[in-house]
Amino acid sequence: MNRRDSLNYIGNNATQWDIIVIGGGATGLGIALDASLRGYKTLLLEQSDFAKGTSSRSTKLVHGGVRYLAQGNIKLVFEALHERGLLLKNAPHVCDNQTFVIPTFSRLEALKYMVGLKLYDWLSGTLSMGKSEMISVEEVEKTLPVIKNEKLVKGVVYHDGQFDDARLAINLAQSAAENGAVMLNYVKVNSFKKNKVGKITGVVAKDVLNDVEYELSAKAVINATGVFVDQVLKMDQPGRSSSIQVSQGAHIVLDSKFLPSTKALMIPKTSDGRVLFAIPWHDKLVVGTTDVLVEKESLDPQPTEAEINFILDTFNQYATQQAKLEDIKAVFCGLRPLAKPSKEGKNTKDISRSHKLFAEESGLITITGGKWTTYRKMAEDTVDLAMRAANLPVVKCSTAQHKIHGYIKEPAYSNHLKVYGTDAAQIENLTKENISWKEKIHPDYPYIFAEVIWCVRQEMAVQLEDVLARRIRLLFLDVKTAIEVAPKVAKVMADELGESEEWINKQIALFNAIAKCYAL
Repeated sequence: MNRRDSLNYIGNNATQWDIIVIGGGATGLGIALDASLRGYKTLLLEQSDFAKGTSSRSTKLVHGGVRYLAQGNIKLVFEALHERGLLLKNAPHVCDNQTFVIPTFSRLEALKYMVGLKLYDWLSGTLSMGKSEMISVEEVEKTLPVIKNEKLVKGVVYHDGQFDDARLAINLAQSAAENGAVMLNYVKVNSFKKNKVGKITGVVAKDVLNDVEYELSAKAVINATGVFVDQVLKMDQPGRSSSIQVSQGAHIVLDSKFLPSTKALMIPKTSDGRVLFAIPWHDKLVVGTTDVLVEKESLDPQPTEAEINFILDTFNQYATQQAKLEDIKAVFCGLRPLAKPSKEGKNTKDISRSHKLFAEESGLITITGGKWTTYRKMAEDTVDLAMRAANLPVVKCSTAQHKIHGYIKEPAYSNHLKVYGTDAAQIENLTKENISWKEKIHPDYPYIFAEVIWCVRQEMAVQLEDVLARRIRLLFLDVKTAIEVAPKVAKVMADELGESEEWINKQIALFNAIAKCYAL
């Protein structure tokens, strides 16, 4: 992917696109891939960076939703388990089979979870990731060495998927580009073009980095902007009422010593009636999440003090190694675009995670709700609707079998480069071009400067934050270290991009301001 070439293309070609997708998160990227595979002339426009918002801030799970099963939402769980299986087959380089342990404190409780998880296994069918089983107190202690064993009766083990969300997002963008889609970050849609009868015929968008405006024509325009869907809907209909309820999910990141295991902990019932996960991820421990109503959407949401304390307190109820505020390496928040409930005051944890798809009289197609795991099915349903609405040639969806960019059946690397899949070898080759690129960005972390070069050349990283937050995940893992290495990384990026000292200083200042959202 090359941003400059893509900008030149849309600037020099007065073509009519079959589909313009607004939004470069999981859903929008999935739609662009699906549409491009069907042969439709596809353009995706993202106002910031790919997966800048919610799609880089998930709990890092590819899952059917154990909690949704308890709510009786069998249809959603069945769909999500099917999609989970497809994703692990099509992108094994960024997805893994993760074992979870649920500590239980009565035999009845253990039996209840065991019955539910056997149903979970059964619903996954041939795409099962492993059988659920009951284990003894001794096995729980061996699997999770820091677990509090007071009153512990049994453990229940089950399997789900774990992944690197932002890396998968970049791979989806690459896959779409490889199949003919034009992908652009930092291009914001500001208004719609309409004909005399009010039908949308395209968009007016601006490259926010270079302040250049583009008028673009399309047969179908899709609003896949997550928590910003209402902003786009109101561009079409200024007086329109809100369609979504925004909920915030916070996470904290701790050193792995607080759960020294390859297995994850699932706390089945918290004080607010949710579940809490403690998951090994990139040699750290991600603990979350919350579900708190927020009034306004934001690209850089911040967790509240109450959320952080809630996560810490809940985790510490189960761990002998007590984590304190000063132990937190980073915090991050994702905003959920939940379909607005029919009844006011409905608790956010009870609002369905199913997606909702609708078309306006103007022709604008909007997709809301859903979750990372079901992005592919959401995309399929959306492109099916666009195909009918815009009278595009009828072509069946083929994403269920499509191997995502980077796919490799057996990873060639066991180190941190594994998440690049087939690109890992090319990153290693860059170290032959310049020996200094083989050096680590920081001695405590495995990332090397060759990755920075790769992200700039091949993954459309144009800002310092793009690299340190989403191409490599340092900002999510250790805020202090990310701020420390920012000047070195900015210098390498500037040399590659041909930017000035002024650009370096501006990028460092911007990055430090954003990093505050990930720090206590």
